[in-house]
This record gives sequence, C-alpha cells and structure tokens, in this order.
Amino acid sequence: MAAVVLGCVAKRHPAAWRTLSKSSVESLTWTGWIRHKFTKSRIPSSVFQPRPSDHEKYGGDPEQPHKLHLVTRIRSGIGRPYWEKKIIHDLGLDKANQPRVHKNIPSVNGKLKIIKHLLRIQPLKLPHGIPTEEEMSDTLLKSTGELVIRRHLKPVEQKAIKS
Repeated sequence: MAAVVLGCVAKRHPAAWRTLSKSSVESLTWTGWIRHKFTKSRIPSSVFQPRPSDHEKYGGDPEQPHKLHLVTRIRSGIGRPYWEKKIIHDLGLDKANQPRVHKNIPSVNGKLKIIKHLLRIQPLKLPHGIPTEEEMSDTLLKSTGELVIRRHLKPVEQKAIKS
C-alpha cells in the first residue's frame, strides 16, 4: 500500500511538490498558469494593424486624419482581462453608451487599439468650425459624431419712436 502512495506522489509535477509541502492557504499557486494564458503576448499582432476597411467604414482619409475621436463603449468590460478594464477606466469609459472625446494622438490610439472590440470610434466632425467660449453652451453632439452649433436668434433692439 505504501508503494502505491509513493508512486502517485513521484509522478506529480515539480510545482505540485511545493503545494503539497505548504499549508492549504498557500496552495492556491495553481492560478499562476491562468495569468499566463491571458497575457498580452498571446494576442496576435495582426489585431493591432490598421485595415483599409476601417477607413472605408467611417469615411476617413489616411492622408488627412481627423483631430478628435468620439469614443463610445458599446460592450461590457465584465469578464475581460485586467489590463482592458484599466484602459476603460483610464479613458473615462466606465459608463456604456456615453460618448467621450479624445485626441487623435499615438498614446491614445495605442490604448484604443487594445480595446477596440468594446468600442465605437468615430471622427468628431465640426461642420461649423471650432466653437468659441460663448457658443459652447449652444452646441449639440449628434450620434453621427457631428458637433453642431445651434445659434439662437437674439432680440432686435426696439427703436424709440419720436412724436
């Protein structure tokens, strides 16, 4: 009987020897292989390469890129790896379907590429140009990515009638 027990112990992996000798609190070292399975290095590099279909889809021109992104999270971060959750929080996309405006710069674009499967990214279009400080209260952001300035009519001053 003792030979059977020793045979089972001898066939174990060397990492299992450490967990057998430690207390039950520290025997949770088996979770180390799960982190290895979901590391960034296992994501294929083709995911991060730009595709021509992206430019056709949003009507963008690679030679004349837009200056601002309108970013909206459309999928949940539940069940996603910890680094994707951190990027979602860093970009201020904690609430779904609430658009955020970000600059079109390499540091932001690198983060957006990692979580692009959770987002809708649109160029921010300014058909009336960049609004001034006075016009900021009259702006409206449409779901198509246009920032429209609603100009309100101002009352005409009444001229005094001389009689």
